[in-house]
Amino acid sequence: MTAEKKISTEVQSPFLQSCDISLDDFKVGPFTMVIFGGAGDLSTRKLLPSLYHLFCENLIQSFSILGFARTKLSTDEYRKVAHDAIKTFSPDMYDVEKCSAFCENLFFEQAHETVDGTYDTLSCRVTELCNRNKCDNLIYYLAVPPEAVPPIIDRLAKLNLCRSKANAKIVIEKPFGRDKKSAEELNNCILKAFNEKQVYRIDHYLGKESVQNILFFRFTNTIFEPVWNRDYINHVQITVAEEIGIENRGVFYEQAGILQDIIQNHMMQLIALVAMEPPVGMEADYVRDEKIKVVHELRKMDDSYIDLHTVAGQYAEGDISGKAVNAYRREKNVSPSSCMPTYFAGTFYIDNWRWSGVPFYVRSGKRLAKRTTQISIEFKYPPLKLFGRTCDNTEPNTLVFNIQPQQEISLQFSVKYPGQGNRTCPVDMLFNYEKIFNTKRNPDYERLLIDCIKGDLMLFARQDGILAMWDIVDPIIARWEKTYAEDIPLYTAGSMGPKGADKLLEKDGRLWRPL
Repeated sequence: MTAEKKISTEVQSPFLQSCDISLDDFKVGPFTMVIFGGAGDLSTRKLLPSLYHLFCENLIQSFSILGFARTKLSTDEYRKVAHDAIKTFSPDMYDVEKCSAFCENLFFEQAHETVDGTYDTLSCRVTELCNRNKCDNLIYYLAVPPEAVPPIIDRLAKLNLCRSKANAKIVIEKPFGRDKKSAEELNNCILKAFNEKQVYRIDHYLGKESVQNILFFRFTNTIFEPVWNRDYINHVQITVAEEIGIENRGVFYEQAGILQDIIQNHMMQLIALVAMEPPVGMEADYVRDEKIKVVHELRKMDDSYIDLHTVAGQYAEGDISGKAVNAYRREKNVSPSSCMPTYFAGTFYIDNWRWSGVPFYVRSGKRLAKRTTQISIEFKYPPLKLFGRTCDNTEPNTLVFNIQPQQEISLQFSVKYPGQGNRTCPVDMLFNYEKIFNTKRNPDYERLLIDCIKGDLMLFARQDGILAMWDIVDPIIARWEKTYAEDIPLYTAGSMGPKGADKLLEKDGRLWRPL
């Protein structure tokens, strides 16, 4: 029996019919979404295709989407842009009739230089579209550069399009500030117009099925929770590796670097998901409370700790998949003498009862040998080696969450090798998302968009959590700006980073897990 048939059979059981959530409960009511930057890269690559997927799955039905951008487009032209984007970036689900039906719900308004007049027009269009759908569920999605966020919020507030509308929501993409001070300033700007419950700070990593599966794996399987602590776990490794460089984001990256791009948000979220205590319920604030506690319990770093336990690097020229690639310093809009880090490795400790003394080794970088996001939890060796010298090199039990490109969970354990003698062999017990559920899709934005429309904040960052993350990262930024003001270690594009990252673990008698 296939997994698909098995799941279908189970859904029809009397228990699930009376107790479980039906597919209809995932549908959402009417809504209006205004996408600022509606013709930009994020909108065409991610948002519009994701909304189209929800439409194809019959999860959204009555809605209007208003693109709002400086691009000079009519509504018909915008619909064609969206149609072409869906065909290009979602070929597996593209259907000409469904796509045309979806695009009938798209509209466009040009953001002219006469800003105040433009927003007056926007206000009228919002009212018109809300009336069209007979709803007041209004979402502003800010798919714009960070510097554009405050003026947009200011003008929405002047026209009473924010707090005065009970069901208005605003979605803000990372980065949430450049440091703690700027994050506080951004939050003050937002809270002048919106209540905290109206604010959806989106991190697309949290929408990935494999990331959400960390919570399900931990809290629905009783065999693991008793050993999820310092008594049984030797250490944790988290890797976020990318083959791509900075693409066309030279201006952004020269201001941010790897610390603001990946470590302050994605990496902190992954650490928190692995290390958090069980929440008292699955309501948004219960889950976010426990994650924020973990960030508060991360050991604060002074200069000497940073020098000893962190490694920086920047990619030089090299080879990726047989293709020669430029060094970071030769990328567009990057200074030829830039010392901005594109690689981070570091050791974090969580100073609480559960994790005391357990190192969390993390690394992330651009232009590495392969694209992967992986969490590896290595358990301690048995206290005695009972099977003689032939087993001195027995591999430890290791639990691995592969988040991308493959979505997998594997558990490595030892068995007896066939034949004479007491030889052990490491084997894997493997769950592969694609094979079990017969799908290649890893819908991140789709889940987050549905949650936003429904008003579920669980997978969105809260402001106090953002500030706590900056408390960890700000000292590293400050130290690195001094340490690497004139020079920074280089690593060859297509490698796994600078040599210092290997030494970081070697001095503790450990190695990075092969990817």
